[in-house]
Amino acid sequence: MIIDTHAHFTPQAMLASLKSEADQFPNVELLHQDDSYQLVFAGRSPTRPLSPKLRETEQRLTWMDEQSIDQQIVGGWLDSFGYELPGKEGEAWSRFLNEFQMSGTENNSRLTPLATVPLQDGKRAAKVLEEALAGGFKGTMIGTQPKGNQGNLDDPDLDPFWEAANGLGATIYLHPMFGCGDPRLLDYDMINAVGRGTDTTTAVARMLFAGHFLKYPNMNFILSHGGGAIPYMLGRLARNYEIHPGKYADPMSGFKKLYFDSVLFAPNALTYLCSCCGADRVMLGSDYPFPIGDGVPLKIIASADLDDTQKQMILGDTAAGLFF
Repeated sequence: MIIDTHAHFTPQAMLASLKSEADQFPNVELLHQDDSYQLVFAGRSPTRPLSPKLRETEQRLTWMDEQSIDQQIVGGWLDSFGYELPGKEGEAWSRFLNEFQMSGTENNSRLTPLATVPLQDGKRAAKVLEEALAGGFKGTMIGTQPKGNQGNLDDPDLDPFWEAANGLGATIYLHPMFGCGDPRLLDYDMINAVGRGTDTTTAVARMLFAGHFLKYPNMNFILSHGGGAIPYMLGRLARNYEIHPGKYADPMSGFKKLYFDSVLFAPNALTYLCSCCGADRVMLGSDYPFPIGDGVPLKIIASADLDDTQKQMILGDTAAGLFF
């Protein structure tokens, strides 16, 4: 079975329901004109428009057939996670998203949904995670910047979430946020080309030095986009650990706990990633349906300098063990 582990889906039914139930979420506004939909959280700037490809399934299934993909793991859209909302409303919003993520995929056995959690509040995120896994979700997709880009994943108030994920052996898919907070990225479309990678790199480096992957070893933690620059910077991270003895956790030990997707585009980059972590820690990804994603995701696997057993691990064997 060939499994695409990195894709996004926001059911049209969720937007239709939000229009009729807007009073449930006083800090969420839906902007709708013709076939364009945007969300506004807590009075901040509107999100990017929700792509039609993000909302439908027929084009998605046709594309999967064309690419010989049997199964797709679908997380939500990071812009819609609502980490800017107050805790109680954010908890309700995550449940609302999860309701439609599940109902939008339950009649299609080829789509496996990931839940959303209110990462602005560790205790509430733990509660929603427990409910989601009990309700049939195979894991959750989270963003790199909780609390509306105001916090870090290693903040102590998120410990209840990590404890729950560890206790449940949950699969956590980490995805960078769109806004990366660096004005130098605003030109040349560099938010997608560069910012996503630096966002992941910064968030995960903090977790490595904080020892999260050693303290919570039972969760399965997946990094999108090949882990950003983390694999390439391992030597530098290790050096930082060595010259500050006793201050930080060993990043090399934490790195061994991680999984990665294959959205790298360059076969030699994928080969290098596998040399760092092992082919059994890498899984096929596409980032469907976004333009920066890989529209022919099996091509990089076929072109990488790996043997057939390693390629099959990436194409589906490892993902089958985590999600099915």
